[in-house]
Amino acid sequence: MNLLQQPAWWRAPSPRDQTAPAAEPSQADSTDPSADTSAEATDQTADQFAPTAVATAPSAEVTGPSAEASNPTVEVTGPSASPAGPSAEVSDPSVEVTGPSAEVAGPSVRAAGGAENAQRKAPARRPRPVRELLLIAVLFGIYKMGRLAASGRVDEAFRNARDVWDLERWLHLPSEVTVQHGLLHSETLVRLANCYYAYVHFPATAAFLLFMYLRRPAYYRWVRWVVVALTAAGLALHLTVPLAPPRMLTFTGLVDTGSKYGPSVYGAPQTDTVANQYAAMPSLHIGWAIIVAVGLIVACRTRWRWLWLAHPVLTVLVVVSTANHYWLDGIVVSVLLAIALVALRPLYRTARPARPPGLRTVPAAAPVR
Repeated sequence: MNLLQQPAWWRAPSPRDQTAPAAEPSQADSTDPSADTSAEATDQTADQFAPTAVATAPSAEVTGPSAEASNPTVEVTGPSASPAGPSAEVSDPSVEVTGPSAEVAGPSVRAAGGAENAQRKAPARRPRPVRELLLIAVLFGIYKMGRLAASGRVDEAFRNARDVWDLERWLHLPSEVTVQHGLLHSETLVRLANCYYAYVHFPATAAFLLFMYLRRPAYYRWVRWVVVALTAAGLALHLTVPLAPPRMLTFTGLVDTGSKYGPSVYGAPQTDTVANQYAAMPSLHIGWAIIVAVGLIVACRTRWRWLWLAHPVLTVLVVVSTANHYWLDGIVVSVLLAIALVALRPLYRTARPARPPGLRTVPAAAPVR
């Protein structure tokens, strides 16, 4: 009997139905009293378990009293096919198996998500400050000694400078002279550019490392080793490829803005014992500025973090317009930094725990049905 048909008990019995001789039960006879009784029980049960009856509609098609005997699956999967509807709910595998499993799986997912959140929120251990200060001091001392060790190859540095200048013209890179002419229109801009070159490079990098150590300790080790790797690669090039900066090439027409307008961080190359002025390639000004921007973008979550990209962009414009570096100095240091980031990628992965694949965190307060 179709559950959507009108129930049989709504029709008043006629005298003909009461006096008619009992016929042999068949599936086509829909006026049999036993069928009416079964239909009434079936309809009452269907009203009670209407959602389940709709889900198991194929097994709920009962058209005769012989349906219980001929269709053994009615009592097992169809709670509306037999008057014993509540017992069918117990024997229904779709209810007993999937329901409890969902209830069991829910707390496990919440527990796993809670453990993951606890792991993410657990504060990372900072390295010991005294050891970090000693490490940075030793590495900086080695770097300065290495730069000074390569300061005696003046002729080779000028030959390499002419080769770099010719290579840039062959590659059709923008001329450093054009960029500097745009800066020389304002003496105020020239002084600001010189101040940026002299006073932002080291303080900005030191403040960045201090911020990562105090506020983002999970990323500090990764950032520290990126700085060390890039500086070591730059020192290797300073020792093997000495290069005079473009401000020393008189044939280019460039102006040494530091010595002419001030402030300047360099003295005469012949008497300068503090810095090696023949170590233009690669430009660590640009390299360290990119590290600062990348580190802050990765470690911070504010929507304004992308503004840190202005620091390396300004650094490139400053070092080129003040004639302290070539375009190729920035290109080479960018390649070295990319290699360092790829090599230290495993260290970056340990800085932030990865989410296990296929696991979705469910809030503990939300019931899982």
